[in-house]
Amino acid sequence: MERECFLTVLIALIGGIALLACGWWPPAETSAESARCLEHVVWRRIWWTFVPALTVAAWLCGWALVEPDPVPEKVPVAVLIAAVPFLLLFTRAAIRAGWSLLRDDGDPGTATVGLLKPWIVFSPHLAKALDDRAIAAALEHERAHARHRDPLRIWLAQIVTDLQWPWPQARDRFRAWIVALELARDEEARAAGADGSDLASAILAAARLRQHAIASPVAALIGEQSVLKQRIARLLNPLTDQAEEVRARWPQPLILAPVLLIAVVLGSAFGEIVVRTLLRIAA
Repeated sequence: MERECFLTVLIALIGGIALLACGWWPPAETSAESARCLEHVVWRRIWWTFVPALTVAAWLCGWALVEPDPVPEKVPVAVLIAAVPFLLLFTRAAIRAGWSLLRDDGDPGTATVGLLKPWIVFSPHLAKALDDRAIAAALEHERAHARHRDPLRIWLAQIVTDLQWPWPQARDRFRAWIVALELARDEEARAAGADGSDLASAILAAARLRQHAIASPVAALIGEQSVLKQRIARLLNPLTDQAEEVRARWPQPLILAPVLLIAVVLGSAFGEIVVRTLLRIAA
């Protein structure tokens, strides 16, 4: 078998097992004084479940760097059959990711769209229902989404969640992050000068205009309609001094890069022994 094909099979099989094993992990209850701190915590929890599978893929890539092409041994049929469900799972996630970019969910009211260069769309129907202060508050909320490239983050988080299908724990983590994301952007908009009552008026008007949930990767003003009461209550309360500071953190790719590099080195050094053992067991 060609080396690249066998590499794909191994990544699907071993990486898929790691994904499902970590996807089962129950989401923990989290609370924080600052919605922005809460959003950071829940966001990391989505990605920590993906790190083991990514490390496995890096390790196998290290093995492939020193493996002759084609693979000299015959690949057992059992390995190919075991990898098929995970290949189908990856295909499903890819199709859903592509479809989410192409589907049209109608008028979102106001939302931030665009993966690499986010921009804000604002429905004229919504604008007619709001006064100038509410429009400014809604725009401030969407600018916060654009600054953080939230449409791209939503799209990537949805892919990770789909790769851990059918575990409900993965969906729960994604939904908890979406809720925390909207609360964080509300808080950021208020910190930038938007009035909470004006933003609450804009959210309620957008919810009346839009009766169905917005699909990713759109960062919409209304977010999860099921938690609108919680959002409105927070917006109508005074913006308190944050007891928990939103501290600067190292970007996650910079933290993960050394781990993946080490995995590649270990794979190139010891991958052959492990892969040959796997082939003998499967045979």
